Parts: sequence; C-alpha cells; structure tokens
Amino acid sequence: MPDIDFVFDLDGTISDPKIGMAESINWALNSHNFKTISDDDIGKLIGLPLDEMYARFCGDLEKPVLDNLVDKYRKHFWEIGYSKNTLYPEIKSLLSFLQSKPDYRLFICTSKPADIARKILNMFDLDQLFDFISGGDVGIAKHQQLKSLLNNGTVGSNAIMIGDRFIDIQAASQNKIQSIGVLWGYGSRSELEDEGANYLVETPSEIKELLL
Repeated sequence: MPDIDFVFDLDGTISDPKIGMAESINWALNSHNFKTISDDDIGKLIGLPLDEMYARFCGDLEKPVLDNLVDKYRKHFWEIGYSKNTLYPEIKSLLSFLQSKPDYRLFICTSKPADIARKILNMFDLDQLFDFISGGDVGIAKHQQLKSLLNNGTVGSNAIMIGDRFIDIQAASQNKIQSIGVLWGYGSRSELEDEGANYLVETPSEIKELLL
C-alpha cells in the first residue's frame, strides 16, 4: 500500500472546543460592548476562521476593532479557554493506530494558530503523534494552508483531508486530494455531501474500516 498522509482538522474533528470558544468569543465581545452570542449560535460557526465568525456576529467591522477582538479572544483562549476542550470518543485510539503504521503519517491543518493547536494536543498527550501542525491566521483560508503544505512537499499528493465542516472538504477538493467528512462534529451530513466528501463516517473507528 502506498504511503498515505492523513491531514486532520482540529476543532470538531479531534476535540470539541465549544465551551472554551464560546467563553472566549463573548469575553472579547463584551469588552467592546457587543451583545453576547449564545453557545448554540457559536457552535454553528465552529471551524470557520475567527475573523469570519466575528464578521457574522457583528457585521462589517473596522480592522482595528476586528484585530482587537481576535487578540482578546486569543489571550483568553490561550490562558483559559483551551483547557475546556474535550476529546471525542475513539479519537485517541484512531490516531495511535494510524501513527503506528509505517506507511501512514499524521498532520494537523487548523484555522487556529499553531501554538494554540499544539497546546490543546499536548493537553491530551497527542502532539507527538503528528509530523507537522499547520496553524492558520486571519485572512488565510484553509485551502490556502493545504495548498502550501502540498506545494512545499510537507504533505504528499496522496493526502486525505479529514474534517467536520464544508471548508475542510472544499480545501481537499480545491487541492485535488480525497476527503473524509466526519459526522460527530459541527457540520451536517447534507453540508458535507453537498461539498462532495469522498467518504462520510459517523465514528472514528469507521476510518479504520475504510483502510482495511
């Protein structure tokens, strides 16, 4: 079997960030006297870049305000919010299984900054399983992150993108690699089907079954 590079999204795929994200988003919003957003409404946008989330909550924002919201969010999330992530069932077993195979490599491609992603993974003792962690930043789309990983040879053209939201499947499609849409996160079945996910799985163990 040829080598396969598994490129995982983080939020909604490996861990559930909603509690910590909601607290951090609202902490930043309150500092600017914006209205509080419900956890459920925040959950609907998890997986999108942070600047896009704030734009949807607040409408058009001047760049200094948007930058300050992002900075305040990240400070709160770095200090407190990250620790409220919870690991999805069976994920650690899946990652350990894949990492144990000599023909497989594991990567992270997340909209979160790499240092925050690494801090979350380290909390669950998962960071050592990944060959590389690609973090995002304001104004950088996930398909651009993935393109960079492919173009510089960090990830091979046989890679598979694994994620729970449409942006993960779009990133795979635009870079001509396969994708697995996961149904335990924040994206719906119809959302992932509409974007053309090559496979859909309801549990992490089903990814193992796809490989057998």
